[in-house]
Amino acid sequence: MSNQEFSRRRFLGSLLAAAGASAAPFALNLAAMGSAAAENASDYKAIVCLFMTGGNDAFNTVVATDPASWSEYQRLRGGADNGQMALPAPGLGNGLLPITPNTPQSGRSFALHPAMASLKAVFDGGRAAIVANVGTLVQPTTLAQYKADSVALPPKLFSHNDQQAVWQSGAAEGASSGWGGRMADLLAGGNSNATFTSISTSGNTVFLAGRNVRQFQMNPSGNPAIELLNGQLFHTTATGNPLQSIITATSADPMEKEYATITQRAIATQGVLASAIPPAGAGGVADPGTYISPVTRQATANPLAKQLQMVARTIAGRSGLGAKRQVFFVSMSGFDTHSGQLDTHAELLAKVSHAIAYFDGVMASLQGTDMRQQVTLFTASDFGRTFASNGDGTDHGWGSHHFVVGGAVKGKDIYGAFPPSGEGHALDVGSGALLPTISVDQYGGTLASWFGLSDSQVASVFPNIGNFSTRNLGFMKA
Repeated sequence: MSNQEFSRRRFLGSLLAAAGASAAPFALNLAAMGSAAAENASDYKAIVCLFMTGGNDAFNTVVATDPASWSEYQRLRGGADNGQMALPAPGLGNGLLPITPNTPQSGRSFALHPAMASLKAVFDGGRAAIVANVGTLVQPTTLAQYKADSVALPPKLFSHNDQQAVWQSGAAEGASSGWGGRMADLLAGGNSNATFTSISTSGNTVFLAGRNVRQFQMNPSGNPAIELLNGQLFHTTATGNPLQSIITATSADPMEKEYATITQRAIATQGVLASAIPPAGAGGVADPGTYISPVTRQATANPLAKQLQMVARTIAGRSGLGAKRQVFFVSMSGFDTHSGQLDTHAELLAKVSHAIAYFDGVMASLQGTDMRQQVTLFTASDFGRTFASNGDGTDHGWGSHHFVVGGAVKGKDIYGAFPPSGEGHALDVGSGALLPTISVDQYGGTLASWFGLSDSQVASVFPNIGNFSTRNLGFMKA
């Protein structure tokens, strides 16, 4: 590479970094057209990752309520010394919401957090499943092996940044590609415009980074316009239209010419998006409305639901965008509940429940078509948390329970053996934190198979999946 070419690339990278969040639409793959080795998809499918940043407490999300489990739950989470972390029993006012999975689990019984009534309705309707005790693993691991450090373990367990990266990519922080992006690499060739294959409403994420396809970032407020066109250039006020002045300028400088080209293509790509998708609240994509806060009891706007509205609008515009396969990423932060967990977690789960139920409802009749069979949403998070309370919250754990939602899901069931409650059992790595029994590779590989990847392609996306005897967990319909 020549010094001039190196300097040009470094200059452009610096410009994009300096522009910050307001220039998010610049971080598009504007040169990815036809770059993937792909499937020739004749139908449409989408996968949506809902990432709960901070580490969701699974033990108050899906609660085992059989007598032995409930006794441990009350012992470790009830009472003033434990910060009154235990939720009210099913049947009590504002109590846990019982669910009845299709497949019994050895006399166990279960319930969802009281704030998740909307998601419970989706579960009871057969369009949501729970996958129990999922986490980052390199290979099947016993508690003895974990304690002896005698098998390969995920890097930097219990670290937020690293475990977010391992969940999304299979490697520690600094990974260059994620499994959503690697799936997009394989399937983008079925899209007539590969730019709209891998889409985030929550900023840059390693989950959507491919080896060839790069993510398209949209404003989480639901506005696809380039914000710099409104007068902001690198966080300073400029008169007139700063980007327009850049793209219409003539210069012999190769760096300036390249910057102008990228800007022109960004504007053109945003134009394609804006012309293809329906406006918010129109085209079969209703506004999400509000949810009732379990803390304030007031009707409250839900930013997560707005992100999913943007996803729904993009799916509605799939024909105009030339899309047959799309991978989306939405997220919500705040799940690192070391303190004040009871109210904080209730508020978070109310938003998650409302947003998922809203999205399920929109997909049911999107532009007169039931898209639920073709769109699958799944949850993910850094890790689970400790079963034991720290007095006002919980600390970092490992395995956690997750939801998969959509018409193609074999719903109203729990997949995987639901772990014991409490401490001192065969999966307790400390303070009741769970040693996972299902790997992210198995979880994601099951979704990838439904999405259209062959066994060999799944193995290329999830390099560790060959270490597990069960590659497909069976929660998706063929």
